[in-house]
Amino acid sequence: MKKNYIFKTILFLIPFTAFVLMASSGGRDDGRTGSPGDGGNSCTACHTGGSTGVSVAITTNIPNGGYETNTQYDVTVSSTSSTNTNGFQLTAEKTTDNAKVGTFAAGSGSRVTGSRITHSNSGQKSWSFKWTSPATDVGNVKFYAATVSANGNGSNDNGDKVALTSTSDFSVLSLAKENQLDFTVFPNPVSEYLNIQLPTGTTNANISVFDMTGKLIRNNAISVGNTKVDVSDLSTGVYILKLNSEGKLGSRQFIKE
Repeated sequence: MKKNYIFKTILFLIPFTAFVLMASSGGRDDGRTGSPGDGGNSCTACHTGGSTGVSVAITTNIPNGGYETNTQYDVTVSSTSSTNTNGFQLTAEKTTDNAKVGTFAAGSGSRVTGSRITHSNSGQKSWSFKWTSPATDVGNVKFYAATVSANGNGSNDNGDKVALTSTSDFSVLSLAKENQLDFTVFPNPVSEYLNIQLPTGTTNANISVFDMTGKLIRNNAISVGNTKVDVSDLSTGVYILKLNSEGKLGSRQFIKE
């Protein structure tokens, strides 16, 4: 009877273990980048083999002079692992308060999970994807990443290597004063219609509304005779309105109540 119970338990654990390992091969949804915003948590909670013999690098095409707001950039995470089973997770944070910033678009072998991006294919050693910068100047931004190089024995043990890295700070590229567009919005907070007061001499403009992660909510044109924007369908929260007219840019923050 006892042997039969043990046998049934083993049969139960086989698919359960396979499910756990399969889930890990597709990346983690909780924060494991080792960043301050993730509480310093990384893959070392399960993979305890240290980092000897492996390293990770983050490369981007963000210029040395800084990133432009609401602009998409290429980001690549690469591991020096000699194994065939690897994974990663990366996030971007403000250096002032470690808040998550920007949005990700997955590439080959990766997937977006909330404010982070992780692997969907553990057979790669390098993953390239897109990051869109915040819609407004949020200050310096830093990327954090963790990689796991598994030994392939099918378990989370001290044979799996974890490597952590981060970039230097990326500052925002300042907009020349002659290219800045000054305007006002009211009422603020707003519940239904947001009024835009265009600067003198500006008759037409394009507006874009973003949430605080940089996600584009809406995009449309306005003119002197039509400067009301219906925001009644937006969820309660803080948004960024960006105005573009004849090569000049401006942005204002508003609260939807």
